[in-house]
Amino acid sequence: MASKLFALDIGTRSVVGIILEEHGESFHVVDILVEEHKERAMVDGQIHNVLKVAEIIQSVKEKLEKKHGKLEKVSVAAAGRALKTEQAEVIMDIKNRPIFSEDDMSRLELSAVQKAQSNLLQNSTDKNTNHYYCVGYSVVYYRLDGEEIGSLVDQQGNEASIEVIATFLPRVVVESLISALKRANLEMEALTLEPIAAINVLIPPSMRRLNVALVDIGAGTSDIAITDLGTVVAYGMVATAGDEITEALSDIYLLDFPLAEEAKRTLNTEEFIQIQDILGFEQDIPKEEVVDSLKPAIEVLASSISNEILRLNNNKPTKAVMLVGGGSLTPTLPRILAEKLNLPANRVAVRGIDAIQNLTKADHIPITPELVTPIGIAIAAKRAPIQYMSVQVNNQIVRLFELKEMTIADALLAANISARKLYGRPGEALSVHVNGQVIHIPGEHGKPAVIQLNGIEANTKSSIQNNDKIELLEGIDGKEGMATVRDLLDDATIKSITFQGVMYIVEPSVQINGKKVSLDTMLQENDKITVETPQTVEQVLYAIHKENYLTQLHPYTVTINNKNHFIPPFSTKLSLNGSPVKLSYSVQENDIIQMETHNSPTLEQLANQLDKKLVDQIKITFQNNTLELSRDCAVVHKNNVQLSSKDIIANESKIQWQDINSSPWIFQDVFRFTEWTMPEQAGSFQILKNGNPSRFDEEIFGGDQLEIVFE
Repeated sequence: MASKLFALDIGTRSVVGIILEEHGESFHVVDILVEEHKERAMVDGQIHNVLKVAEIIQSVKEKLEKKHGKLEKVSVAAAGRALKTEQAEVIMDIKNRPIFSEDDMSRLELSAVQKAQSNLLQNSTDKNTNHYYCVGYSVVYYRLDGEEIGSLVDQQGNEASIEVIATFLPRVVVESLISALKRANLEMEALTLEPIAAINVLIPPSMRRLNVALVDIGAGTSDIAITDLGTVVAYGMVATAGDEITEALSDIYLLDFPLAEEAKRTLNTEEFIQIQDILGFEQDIPKEEVVDSLKPAIEVLASSISNEILRLNNNKPTKAVMLVGGGSLTPTLPRILAEKLNLPANRVAVRGIDAIQNLTKADHIPITPELVTPIGIAIAAKRAPIQYMSVQVNNQIVRLFELKEMTIADALLAANISARKLYGRPGEALSVHVNGQVIHIPGEHGKPAVIQLNGIEANTKSSIQNNDKIELLEGIDGKEGMATVRDLLDDATIKSITFQGVMYIVEPSVQINGKKVSLDTMLQENDKITVETPQTVEQVLYAIHKENYLTQLHPYTVTINNKNHFIPPFSTKLSLNGSPVKLSYSVQENDIIQMETHNSPTLEQLANQLDKKLVDQIKITFQNNTLELSRDCAVVHKNNVQLSSKDIIANESKIQWQDINSSPWIFQDVFRFTEWTMPEQAGSFQILKNGNPSRFDEEIFGGDQLEIVFE
C-alpha cells in the first residue's frame, strides 16, 4: 500500500498544502491546495501572528481532509529567508610559528564562525547563543601577510587572516512553526529548510560536487543556496522578488496591486494583456510592450540576485543557476541574469516539477516552478528530515539541531567553547613604550589542544554521531615575548627619496632610555624607545640638509596702490611625484620631490598677469595704409622712481600705479601717426569711417577703415 505524505509550504503570501504518495523510490502528487493569507501574518519568512497563520493552516487541512481523509502529521520547512547570514574576519599572529597545518586552518575557520555568531547576537535583541543554529558557512578568502592566498596549509608568515560567510537559523522560527501547527491540531512529522528542500529534489547528491546556485524567487524575497564539493556551502536572501515586478506594473499602468498581479501572470500565456486602470480605462497592450516597460524592474531583480550569488560564491559566478518559484517566470529574467553573471544563456534556466526525478502527478496539477519547493518539502522531509542529536563535550551534554552532516566544530559551537581554548596559552607579552605609546609584544603561541572523538585523535572537521564523546586535552603554553628594535620598525623603515634629481637615503633615529642604539638591540620590559622618522616633505628636507630651499617657498606677492596681490604663476612650486603638495604632505618610499623656481617678473610680465595695460595700442587703416596708434596708458613708480616695462619687480615689492590717457581714440588722433597731409588746393571733401560719413572728433576703434575723399 502506498504511503501518504502531507506537507505544508508556509510562505509570505500563501500557504500551500500538498498530498503525495510514496511508491518505493518514486512519488506521486495527488493534490495541491493554495490559500492566500488574509492579512500580513508572515514577515520575511517568520511567523509574526501564530493565530492567523494557524487559521490558514486549519483551513487548508480541512479542505484536503474532505477529499483525502484524516490528516494528523505534516512535514514543514523553515523558510530560507529566515536564515541569518553574517560575515566575519579573524586575524591571527603567526610569527615564529611552525608551518600552518590543516588543523590550524580548521581552528581559524571555527574562530571566524564564532565571531560571526557573536556579531549576529550583538545585532539581535536576544542574547542567548542557544537561540541560533549554524547551518553552514563558506570561506570568502584566506590571506597571508595581507595577500590573498588559495590555502594557508604549509605556509609561514607573520599574519594569517580568514573571512567567512556563516548562516544561522533562529530557533524562534522553528518554535513558531510548531506552535502554529499545534493550534491546527497537527503534529510536526519532519522539518527541513526550504533551500535544502528545493536542492534535494532538483540537485541530487551526485550533482552537488558542481558549483551551482538554486534561486527560489517568491513574492517578497529571493532565497539562494549554493552547492559545491558535494554539499550546500552557503545560503543567502535578497529582499527583491516577484512583488517588485508587480509593483512596477502597477506604477506604470495605474493598476490596483491584485489586478497588476493578475496581469503579470498572463505575460507567459497571452500575446495581449488586458488591463483596467484605477480610472476605469480598459486597454489591450501587446505583451512585448509590457515586458519592455518592465525592463528596469527586471534589471534590478537580476542585479540583486547576481550580486548575492557572487557574494556567497567568493566573488565568482557559479557554473549554472536554477530558478524556481513564481517569480522565476518573470519574462527575460534568465537571459538578463545570465548576462550579469557572464554565463552562457543556457546556463540559467527555470526548473519546474517536471525536472524532479521519479515524480508523477495527477492531471489537474500544473507543471510550474512555483510547486518545486512545496513538493521538495514533502520529499526532503521524508528522505532527509532534520533531527536532534546529543553528544558529550568535556562531559557536558550538548543537543544539536542536525541540519547537515555534523562535525566536532558544530559541537564546540553549541557548547560555547571558544576557539581560543583550542590552543595552549600564549607566553607572557613584553611591554615597551614606543614614542610614548605602550606596545605589547606577544609571547610565543601555545601548542594546539588535542581533540579526541570517542578516545581517538580527531580534528574540528571530523564527523560526529549521536551519543559521541568529545574531549579537549589542553595544549602547551608558549614562551614569553622577546624582540629587537628592528622588529618594531615596520612603519619606520629607511626611505629612499629623490630631491632635485639626486637620490638620498632617509634613516630613522632610535634611542632607548635616552641612549642612541642599533636596530639589533634586544628589548627589555618597560624600555622607553624613541623613534624619529622623517615623515613629511619638510622633515625630509631637514634630514637631507636641504632646509635652505624652504626660504624659496614664500609665495610671490606685490603691493599695488596699497593693495596686496598674490600671484601663483610667479611663486616657487613644490611637487611630489609630479603633483603639487604642501610641506606637510607625507613622503613614501621612492617618492620624488621637486622644486620649480621662477625668476622675478618684469613690469610688463606682471602687467600681463594682472590683465593691466601699460600701453594702449590699436591698428586702423587710413587712406588704404595700415597705421598703429600707440600711447602710454599707465605710469608706474617704485620708491618714487618711474619704472620701464623691462624693469624687474622683486617679490614683496610695493609700487604705485597711475592710469593715464584714458580718453578714447578719435579720428583726428590719426594725424599724429601719419605723414599724410591735405592737398594745398583741396576742394570740398568727405570724412568716412568704414564707408560711412564721420567727423574728426568721432571715436574710433581697432580695425576701423578711415579715409578722406575729395569731391
